[in-house]
Amino acid sequence: MRLINVAAVLGIESNIDPGKEVNTATEIFGEFYGADLEEKEYAILSHCWGVVKQGEKEVSFKEINKLLVMSEGMRNEIRGRTGYKKIIDTCRQAQKDRLEWVWIDTCCIDKNSSPELSEAINSMYKWYANAELCYAYLHDTEGDPWQHGRMHSWEDRQKSTPKWFSRGWTLQELIAPKVVHFFDQKWERIGDKAELAWTLSGITRIPGRVLKEGLQKALTSVHDYERPSVAQIFSWAADRTTTREEDWTYSLLGLLGVHIPLLYGEGKNAFRRLQLEIIRTSNDQSIFAWAILIGCSGGPAASWQTTRVTSLEPETFTTYLSGEDSRTMHSASARKNSFVRSW
Repeated sequence: MRLINVAAVLGIESNIDPGKEVNTATEIFGEFYGADLEEKEYAILSHCWGVVKQGEKEVSFKEINKLLVMSEGMRNEIRGRTGYKKIIDTCRQAQKDRLEWVWIDTCCIDKNSSPELSEAINSMYKWYANAELCYAYLHDTEGDPWQHGRMHSWEDRQKSTPKWFSRGWTLQELIAPKVVHFFDQKWERIGDKAELAWTLSGITRIPGRVLKEGLQKALTSVHDYERPSVAQIFSWAADRTTTREEDWTYSLLGLLGVHIPLLYGEGKNAFRRLQLEIIRTSNDQSIFAWAILIGCSGGPAASWQTTRVTSLEPETFTTYLSGEDSRTMHSASARKNSFVRSW
């Protein structure tokens, strides 16, 4: 695992502006594995990647690694990016929290290396789970979006909910860490996962107990009704999106405890492979418990149609029905007059 040295990055930044001499041999990163990694206490960032068309640009591993040896013009261009400011602000917060290391996906993974990218994706849930602190940075939010009655109706909630809650990767980044601190665009603290558990549950459909006590504790509960099923975990992710189609599937690997090879370019087949791997390795029957309602909901022309589980779309799982606690969550598939039920 490659981690950013907080003191090194902040030291470089404090010396560049006044024109002080910067040691070009400064080590920005440290790489740790096995027992060495287990001893490290680090913060980890959860955020939405910047949109280039909106003037937002991240900083890659290659760029940050060569920051001290590139031309002044190139260095200043990088330092002016929104992604660079995120790195600096994350390091400053970690320093306040007395943590020496941070991990940020944009610059801690060499995405030009397929083996490294594959290892990172398959390890990411564990990395978030083992972090001392996770910083959830809500770049499009100022202040607490859930205070002062600003979310009375479903429409208000949709307009007020930060983009962070709509992204695929942030699902595991919310669930895996023990402690998640939420920050607004000015890096003002909003609250932590435990304090906001019931509000977060209303937004994400994730049970408050899972948010407060962790997924692993819920999965090992002695009570069947308290254990999230595969279908329920799918339902939490159903209306989230990723830039790459395959990443919707890959972002669930850690939550489901499975590993599959990464094959970018395979499209929807990634979700099919995930389902087959779950069937192969799990006794969870909920993945089979689905049928699609064709036509108008409840109308005389409506009919239930069973389907091969591996032909289902991710959106199918937006509706998760369980005993007397059944409820319908309308999604893109619902708007197309296609509804789902559990048999």
